[in-house]
Amino acid sequence: MKQISELIARILLAQIFFLAGYNKIGGYEGTQGYMNAMGVPGELLPLVIILELGGGLALIAGWKTQWVSLILALFAIATAILFHNNFDDQMQLIMFQKNIAIAGGLILLAVYGAGTYSVDRRQR
Repeated sequence: MKQISELIARILLAQIFFLAGYNKIGGYEGTQGYMNAMGVPGELLPLVIILELGGGLALIAGWKTQWVSLILALFAIATAILFHNNFDDQMQLIMFQKNIAIAGGLILLAVYGAGTYSVDRRQR
């Protein structure tokens, strides 16, 4: 049960990043405009897409899990602070809390590792 739970937890954490990165490709101009409007250079969007897609896939595979988890946790916190800081808007508050909660899960993953069904475990 523990081994399969570790895999499921990684997939559940990873899917939000992978799907967000994938959706940014289809809505590239809109996302870039939103970033610019929020004071973040839209030129960073390709890096964001690579981070979200690559980080999501790395977590699913359990590859370099501790490093990837820490990087994605920092990304989730930065995103919360930069894009979801209007706490007068209930939806923005929820998005902020969601990002912080995801960062917490990623930090746990960084501490405990990917688990049995992972590239990291096979490489040991």
